[in-house]
Amino acid sequence: MGRRQIDSEPTRWVSLILLLMGLVSCSVVYMFMSIALRPNTGLSNSDLELLEMAESDGLEGGLGEENGGCCRGMENLELWGSAVKWGSEFKFNSSEECCKACKGMCSGNEGPCLCDSWVFCGNKEACGPKFGECWLKKQKDILAPEQAEAGNLVSWTSGLIFGRGEGIIGLETEHGLLHIKLRPECAPHSVAYILELLRLRHCAGCHFYRAETRGQYWDSKGNHVKDASFGPPFALVQGTLEAQGTTFNPVPTEACPTITRGSVAWVGSGPEFFISLANHKEWKNSYTVFGSVLPEDMEIVEKIAELPTKPDVWNNVNVSVLEKPVPLWFRRIKSHGDLNLNANA
Repeated sequence: MGRRQIDSEPTRWVSLILLLMGLVSCSVVYMFMSIALRPNTGLSNSDLELLEMAESDGLEGGLGEENGGCCRGMENLELWGSAVKWGSEFKFNSSEECCKACKGMCSGNEGPCLCDSWVFCGNKEACGPKFGECWLKKQKDILAPEQAEAGNLVSWTSGLIFGRGEGIIGLETEHGLLHIKLRPECAPHSVAYILELLRLRHCAGCHFYRAETRGQYWDSKGNHVKDASFGPPFALVQGTLEAQGTTFNPVPTEACPTITRGSVAWVGSGPEFFISLANHKEWKNSYTVFGSVLPEDMEIVEKIAELPTKPDVWNNVNVSVLEKPVPLWFRRIKSHGDLNLNANA
């Protein structure tokens, strides 16, 4: 039996050249398809890292609004401020992505945020060539953000981001000062109203008028006792944040996570609000939460809940109304010192 014929040397080189040409062709096609299918955002590797950081850290593991991972803004509003990312070179497909990019620059545990506000143009017709622009900014005073324009003719959407230890205001009572961490990324309209009250330097007419303890139904950590009733009492203090001499516009429904101990939420569209003394899973997602009382201040809320009350009936529900309403004042907090910022901040 004869042997297989051995290829000549020239034929071997031709085969090698054809193989190399095929590999190069495949690489070129792969690169072309990768570019063609990639969203046209113009983002560098560092920009993409901002989104990854926001989703893994700033958005608390990307668990969604139920766990505080919100990224909302206010339409028809343009915030001013020093630019840390220029929108002409930094574009996204949605305001949420723009917000996440800002959060990605505010995910550290120490120091102020590099970005505390963002502005996005998301209306193709109104924005024209500026469509998709995402401006990341830094405010001089995060509790008094600079507004460039506002109104129905403004095509921009803007939002605030409060980092660790930032966005904490004081709600002063005759029983002590409550430190409240605001949540602009979850309830931007609500926080805008609170910051407006803060600028007024008064809240004449603001007060607590209802107070109900945890009773025997919730433990000191706010957990519901097994097989116990869900009230009354309902473990809350309730009041109003409508300042005399100002016009209150109903707040739109915003993020409605499960009410937990320390949650500060609107009743309906406001200005009635409440602070919860317990975890109210039974209320499901019924109330817009715009802030939370820092854990160490919950003793003050408990003290208010223990004040003398008189019984009343609202819509066939037994409630406890304070015999003497508790006035409220908003205060700026100069320094957060050693405040416990772990649980609710």
